[in-house]
Amino acid sequence: MFGNSWDKILKEEINKDYFKNLVIFLNKENLTKIIYPKKEDLFKALKVTDYDNVKVLILGQDPYHGEGEANGLCFSVNIGIKKPPSLNNIFKELKEDLNIERTNTDLIDWAVQGVLLLNTVLTVEKDKPFSHKNIGWEMFTDNIIKELNNKKEPVIFVLWGNAAREKKKYITNNIHKIIESAHPSPFSYEKGFKGSKPFSKINNYLKLHNFKEIKW
Repeated sequence: MFGNSWDKILKEEINKDYFKNLVIFLNKENLTKIIYPKKEDLFKALKVTDYDNVKVLILGQDPYHGEGEANGLCFSVNIGIKKPPSLNNIFKELKEDLNIERTNTDLIDWAVQGVLLLNTVLTVEKDKPFSHKNIGWEMFTDNIIKELNNKKEPVIFVLWGNAAREKKKYITNNIHKIIESAHPSPFSYEKGFKGSKPFSKINNYLKLHNFKEIKW
């Protein structure tokens, strides 16, 4: 299903009744509604970033709900798609933090370096933010966080916004690092995301533990 270590780790999870019901629900919704991301991109985050390679988890809320925006990686959009406000603010902070002027909106290069770009909810109906909240995705992604918490190597958990910060209760292993702040959306950018310097904090921690730093 994922083509890597996640297959074994999540085998029991995808055979649970709630997950089977989730698949049935999505198949039904897809018949009459536009659901993002596309089916082939639904588990892109897990396919691109193998469990064994995860150094950083950036946790989003749910996919972008605008036409053609969601590409299966949280906060990321394909090249050629207009930059959503949250991503624009992430790039502004990257510029302020590390003086990196990033223009590429597809964050897959972060993902292949070990940054798991995961949303708490993996699907959304077109133009209806959080429309797939409480249909089962949270159980699935909570389990992913718990599995990452079980890793014997340090993982940096980046929690932006209240939905992500609620997951802090699952991160109980002291070897891990939590970096949290307000969400990068325009509603909260000035209330704690701006000036939070997450990118330098991540790389400083990786360097401290002799991991390769992320090329942002």
